[in-house]
Amino acid sequence: MLATAMTAWWYLAMIDIRLRAAEPADAASVLAFWRESAEGTSISDDLGGVTRLLERDPEALILAVDGDRIVGSVIAGWDGWRASLYRLAVLPSYRRRGLSKALLKAAEERFAALGGRRCDAMVLEANERAQHAWASAGYERQEQWRRWVKPFPA
Repeated sequence: MLATAMTAWWYLAMIDIRLRAAEPADAASVLAFWRESAEGTSISDDLGGVTRLLERDPEALILAVDGDRIVGSVIAGWDGWRASLYRLAVLPSYRRRGLSKALLKAAEERFAALGGRRCDAMVLEANERAQHAWASAGYERQEQWRRWVKPFPA
């Protein structure tokens, strides 16, 4: 399913970037990519967290790759009810080339094929660049919601 969604992106072909699902062997490279490209970190940003994600849902982590180098990512998490987006990130030197739009399109196509009816995304309040990117992709901020978290004891 993921490969079909990717072939429509003529722009990516023009710059020799392809989208693909992450594999377990990518876990360490994904973490290094997020340290360089993503805003902030998460409690689950470790090998165990990425590996568990890929074991549970092998197509959830979509990567943009240039050769062997990860240049973009998005987690398209689906729990059977909600379609949630996390870790949309593009390597700084690859930004403003349409990669985030291509990653979001692939995630949205994945959700639609699974029966999803809407997507939601976690966006850091202080990350104004990301807020503009999400808005330009057609996402709207919902003021009535706030995220509540409770880490589990280690």
